[in-house]
Amino acid sequence: MTSLQVQSAATPADRIEFEMLLSDISGQLIAAPPEQIGQTIDSALDSVRRFFRGDRCALLTVSEAFETVLIDYISYADGIPHLPHEVNQAMLFPWIWKRVCLDRKPVVASHLADLPPEAATDRANCEATGVRSFLCIPIQKGPMRLSLIAFQTVREDREWPDEYVPRLRLFGELLVNSLERAQATQQLQRLGERLERENVYLRREAQVRLGPEGIIGRGTAIRRTLALAEQVASTDSTVLLLGETGSGKERFASYIHECSRRRERPMVRVNCSAIPSTLIESELFGREKGAFTGALSKQIGRFELAQGSTLFLDEIGELPVEVQVKLLRVLEGHTIERLGNPKSIPVDVRIIAATHRNLTAAVREGRFREDLYYRLNVFPITVPPLRERCEDIPLLIQAFVDQLSGTMGKCIDEVDPETMEDLAAYSWPGNVRELRNLVERAMIMATGPTLRIHPPETEANESGTGTGLTEIERSHILQVLHDTAWRIRGPHGAAARLGLKPTTLESRIKKLGLSRPGSHVSS
Repeated sequence: MTSLQVQSAATPADRIEFEMLLSDISGQLIAAPPEQIGQTIDSALDSVRRFFRGDRCALLTVSEAFETVLIDYISYADGIPHLPHEVNQAMLFPWIWKRVCLDRKPVVASHLADLPPEAATDRANCEATGVRSFLCIPIQKGPMRLSLIAFQTVREDREWPDEYVPRLRLFGELLVNSLERAQATQQLQRLGERLERENVYLRREAQVRLGPEGIIGRGTAIRRTLALAEQVASTDSTVLLLGETGSGKERFASYIHECSRRRERPMVRVNCSAIPSTLIESELFGREKGAFTGALSKQIGRFELAQGSTLFLDEIGELPVEVQVKLLRVLEGHTIERLGNPKSIPVDVRIIAATHRNLTAAVREGRFREDLYYRLNVFPITVPPLRERCEDIPLLIQAFVDQLSGTMGKCIDEVDPETMEDLAAYSWPGNVRELRNLVERAMIMATGPTLRIHPPETEANESGTGTGLTEIERSHILQVLHDTAWRIRGPHGAAARLGLKPTTLESRIKKLGLSRPGSHVSS
């Protein structure tokens, strides 16, 4: 390749040479994959710099407010001092900045003496950086978007033929367009990867989540809890769901998410008790390749996966103390750091946490950080256990029967009314989860259209063995009967005190083998 001779006008041979160079550069930029576009731009700048025998050739980016001008890519001749990329060129060259960025006109100076008196600051900074001549051309990208192509000589003055200005503007447009095309492609790739991660996550969730999507129940307890969930859903406040194992805390977390402004993105779930303590940190915050032994690839954490959505931290009481510290930092600073990378990554994630543990006691015992507890306990909601919402049991059973009938290929017309009374009287230590398992077991055993479901204690009593839970229930019922003088019905009767129907309590008394000392049971 030849190079431009020092002259005020370009020769035909020079113009043909430069057109061929632009054509080659255009082909290279089009063929370059997105991850190599930076190297291709560096090579293009180097080729054009050598053609003009310049000492520096740079592509600069102007901020949307036109307040800063920073070097993005630059090529240097051998032995030429390098310029810092972080320095705002608009501050160093205010006159050039106004002409190029505000007036959108190219600036050409074959000699520093060509600069007008009002460009004194620009001339002084050119001398300080060794610049003897320069050419700067604006590249329009939109009403509020601008880039610059700049050439400088350090070792000698240089004439810049006017006919090259429009072709150099074309060169700049080739660079800018290819860079934007690569950035758009990479954004699409990242979006595709994120969607794929979400699809994989949702498919995995669909395989493990069973049961109807809604929250089933019409009783006072469940309606009161739903009202609280709806009240907090419209905010981004952190929610702490409290309640016994199997009571439906995860279902309430889903309900809150589905009622929130974040419902367009899937809620991400983490069971803090199901992940080994050695892995929970990388699972939440992600890791870089080689962050620790066995980290063979980069991993995106659940916080990044939940960007713009909701992160449900189930069994938060099981989170190791050292991870509690990092979770607290995220809640306070809204940034995370991947393992092996100190760079902070901003996150916009709504936290819903859940636990069946007494976190207040855990704080007193030093197993849970007090500051994290107060951060999580912004809006606590206690999910009622099934024994406090017995009126919802028939609805839940019907929902489970409808769902399981399709998967098992069985037709169930009704649930035996007598067993329904037994179920209402049972204390349900496993809550809704236990009820569903019991319904599934009964349907497996069912041979006809009527489903009979027997509580576990009924079976235990029939075999002559009791459970500790049965004895607790027996003692509790006996105490209430004693307090009410064994009166079952009426507003002050034992059934009302226990929250049961009189017939249900009578059935329960019979199954537990209870009788009033010295007389028959009174109604």
